[in-house]
Amino acid sequence: MSKTICTFARERIGTMALNENKNLKLYYSIKEVAAMFDVSESLLRFWEKEIPTLKPKTTSNNVRQYTEKDIENVKMVYNLVKVRGFKLQAARKMLHENRGNVEKNARVIEGLTRVRDELKELKRQMDYLT
Repeated sequence: MSKTICTFARERIGTMALNENKNLKLYYSIKEVAAMFDVSESLLRFWEKEIPTLKPKTTSNNVRQYTEKDIENVKMVYNLVKVRGFKLQAARKMLHENRGNVEKNARVIEGLTRVRDELKELKRQMDYLT
């Protein structure tokens, strides 16, 4: 029934009023973020101690709440440490001295990874056809 109501609402309001790509979730738990990067929660807590820019909001019960910006910061540290193989001290220094280039490189690597995955999928489909 909710699907019918949703369809009706789209027809009545129009697609301009709805932003289907908008992420409605404001905060992510440490468990969710750890799963995103396939790392342990304890590693994220360790990175928080070592990298000043990793400071997610904490509730009164010390429950970490990661925003999209916090996740972008984790992504940069992950890229430097896990993908590119930097020591944590070097990653901290790079983030402090040259954050703009680190962000740019992280975006480039993310884009290249997406292209690689799409090419792998195309190859898989081509192999299936032959």
